[in-house]
Amino acid sequence: MLRLEDLLAKMQHFALSEHKFEHHSALLIMFQILDLIDRSDLKSDLLQELDRQRLVMNGLSGNPSIAEDVLKSMTAEIEQAALGLRTMNGRIGQTLRDNEWLMGVKQRAMIPGGACEFDVPSYHHWLGRTATERQAALQAWFAPLQTLQEALRVILHILRGSGAATPCQAHQGAYQQMLSGAKPAQMLRVMMPEDALCFPEISANKYAINIRFSQFDGIQKPRPCDLELNFELALCNL
Repeated sequence: MLRLEDLLAKMQHFALSEHKFEHHSALLIMFQILDLIDRSDLKSDLLQELDRQRLVMNGLSGNPSIAEDVLKSMTAEIEQAALGLRTMNGRIGQTLRDNEWLMGVKQRAMIPGGACEFDVPSYHHWLGRTATERQAALQAWFAPLQTLQEALRVILHILRGSGAATPCQAHQGAYQQMLSGAKPAQMLRVMMPEDALCFPEISANKYAINIRFSQFDGIQKPRPCDLELNFELALCNL
């Protein structure tokens, strides 16, 4: 889900631009997404999770510690995302796979330099259309993926919000937390200042969380950061 979230955000960014090279980048990312979602059970997995979250939300109704308007809004978002997936025919992105021209471009684009004008003249012709025409085509092609994006947004929003941030400190750039039989987290969130000089590398299993902070100068490979670092850690679970 995190990989898809990242790719969908990048695809959308490039699609909203106007230059043909950026629209080319948007299509390349779309092809990566199609490869990533080439699973017949993805839609059913997402629907199952959305239905489970809807039941959880319904069970919270009437709880005095829960804001009723927020609960209703979240339930409506879950139901809308589920409806979008249910009304989609076949697998997610199947209409794109059925587009012979797009799949021809995809096949050439996977080859380094394979989408040049002399390799795929029709694609070069398409890139030569106006920005408005290209944007309209991209919007039509991306429509089924936007349904996927909304379902992912809802699920990941709930998941990220399920964990409370706890202040932590890494000694000489290292931090370990034993889980001692607690329910395994589905996601770990490490929150640091944007101007921090180090970045976290995380390894975890059902017994322990290990976080090692490293530095990177853009030339040498990352090296351990031996500072005392303050950060926040959230263990998230649906």
